[in-house]
Amino acid sequence: MSPLGMTLVFVVFGGAFAWSAVRRWRLLNVGTPEPRFTWQTFEALAARVKNVLVYALAQKKMPQNDRYRVAGLAHIGIFLAFQVLLLNSVLLWARGFDASFDFWGLLSTSHIVGQLYSFAKELSAGAAILGASVFVYYRLVTKPARMSFGLEGLLILFIIITMMLADYVYVGGNVARAASVAGATPAWAWYEPVGSALAIVFARFPHGAIVALEHVGFWYHATWVLAFANLLPYSKHFHILTVLPNVFAEPLDAKGKLPDVEDIEGKIENDLPIGVSRPEHFTWKHILDLYTCTECGRCSDNCPAYTTGKKLSPKHLTLALRDHLYDLEPHYVGTFGIDKFTEPKDESKLRVHGDPPEGYHRKLSPVDLVGDVVDPEVIWACTTCRACEEQCPVNISYVDKIVEMRRHEMMIKNEFPHDFAKAFQAIEVNGNPWNLPAMDRGKWTSELDFEVPTVEDAPDADVIYWVGCAANYDDQAKKVARSFAKLMHHAGVEFAIMGTAATCTGDPARRAGNEYLFQMLAQQNVEALNENGAARKKVVTACPHCFNTIANEYPAFGGKYDVVHHTELLDELIRDGKLRPTRRVDKKIAYHDSCYLGRYNEVYDSPRDVLRAIPGVTLEEVAYWNKDRGLCCGAGGAQMWKEEEAGKERVNNKRTLQLLETGADTIASACPFCMTMLADGVKAAEREDDVDELDVAQILERSIDFQRAAHDEAAE
Repeated sequence: MSPLGMTLVFVVFGGAFAWSAVRRWRLLNVGTPEPRFTWQTFEALAARVKNVLVYALAQKKMPQNDRYRVAGLAHIGIFLAFQVLLLNSVLLWARGFDASFDFWGLLSTSHIVGQLYSFAKELSAGAAILGASVFVYYRLVTKPARMSFGLEGLLILFIIITMMLADYVYVGGNVARAASVAGATPAWAWYEPVGSALAIVFARFPHGAIVALEHVGFWYHATWVLAFANLLPYSKHFHILTVLPNVFAEPLDAKGKLPDVEDIEGKIENDLPIGVSRPEHFTWKHILDLYTCTECGRCSDNCPAYTTGKKLSPKHLTLALRDHLYDLEPHYVGTFGIDKFTEPKDESKLRVHGDPPEGYHRKLSPVDLVGDVVDPEVIWACTTCRACEEQCPVNISYVDKIVEMRRHEMMIKNEFPHDFAKAFQAIEVNGNPWNLPAMDRGKWTSELDFEVPTVEDAPDADVIYWVGCAANYDDQAKKVARSFAKLMHHAGVEFAIMGTAATCTGDPARRAGNEYLFQMLAQQNVEALNENGAARKKVVTACPHCFNTIANEYPAFGGKYDVVHHTELLDELIRDGKLRPTRRVDKKIAYHDSCYLGRYNEVYDSPRDVLRAIPGVTLEEVAYWNKDRGLCCGAGGAQMWKEEEAGKERVNNKRTLQLLETGADTIASACPFCMTMLADGVKAAEREDDVDELDVAQILERSIDFQRAAHDEAAE
């Protein structure tokens, strides 16, 4: 081999990669500090290392979804192959300086370690070829709508396949040359099944041809490994380098917690930035997210807005933000990382990735992200359901970026869907988005045949029932509250409600970007809860949005409580024998997972266990779209209080049809907003005469024989 040639390869390709890496590093540091990144404690470091092992190295999300299993396994095959072949690349580079180098005999094929490694290497190369071939098939034949297509992807796959073939050629040429020099005939070897088979074929060629094949295989593989590295910072395959740090640095907060805004009043008074309007307002972790996108499209494939024809596509949003950041590299760090310029350039030359889809634009000069780079409809169509984040194989976050952009639109530009104005004013004045009197909180109890005390009347109650705005003001949700109260009363649970001491938790305000209103409500509620000893009690609520806000958002405001969803408490009471479902409820039920209960807080089993405990109930699951893949009802992210963006269909109608396709005669939910949206969907499908839409608590109530239980208690 040639020491001079290998030195030149390292200097040229290594130097070029270092230059590109420095450019990307400087651009990464355009972002603000990431306050959620902590690793100094043992617990935080252990959690981050675990995430890297599970999601980045073991690639847990790649094959776990039935829809993407083949692609996931193909990707794992390529990934594992590269891990095994990394040592081979090092070996080849060393042999560029010393042709006989074999790690001091350990990797010699005369040593058992070398034989085992050679066998693993050849199998890995085969796995890489097979995996890459799967993706070639996707790109040229099936062409899934979720994927981005272009020459770049095919070029990368071509490089991977030919690199693996080149290694086989090198091994075959090496073995055939050694045999030719020794005057022997090469034989097939188990530890180099492909390479030795090629050696047998190559042995028929002249010695010079054998040497040429060996050199071609060697230099092609050894050089393209380094050339391939230089393509990464300029392609979607940059994730090969960024996925490990991206997963390591992901926030360890609860999934349902949004980034906090410190001293919001001071920022408002001093006209300081709130939220995100330019790339430099993102944190460095947000930018690392943009670097790491693989363009696989799983996020958009599962997005309720995108699948119903809205302009929002999580994938294209990420690509638009990334491309805009790249376009502004001269503005932030200089042309090619050398000198800065700020004058606008010809944007017609920016179509390097093809024309962006509707709602996304390319701009070379610094502009507001919302309006100039992404259409406002893009960020306001998000239901914050987290389906995109749940399906992303590299753990990119989307909801926090969208909410940060909403914060800027809401708090700084005062530009937001006009429907929100009425809801926010109602929350400010009456403490609920229905704009009904605050004094009406608790009036739903008047139709019960027992008294429901407030926390002031029953300060020693074990449980605080956080009723929420919906169950206080919405007629259907009131029925759920009464059913749940009857079940708790029957089970002997000592509970009390907040009554007029509570106000809206602020969930719709925070998700819509009205951070100031949210913080005002949060402080008010935390103060009321703390005054009534909530920290020493259990807080239960039937609203997943209230549940998520109190459990995950309020700790930042001094409110740390033991919060459970009403289905969790009902499940516990059934298991403890305090609730005994005995009456048959002959229903075929399709259960709908609330996003804020399921994906946000991983409560999937309790509602189903309650339903399964009811005699006569047959539980049906929606094919594919269930549990962590359950489609949003369309109400989250404050969508309940605004008109839905134009699209092919409404989100709630699409979800309702999925549930009806199971053949169920009852749709069960565990969220007042889901109940409203699905009830509307049933009406839109003209099925309200034969399909019920009920909360889990209402169905359970039908199975409890209250009179018999009272009779048995009296007899005892």
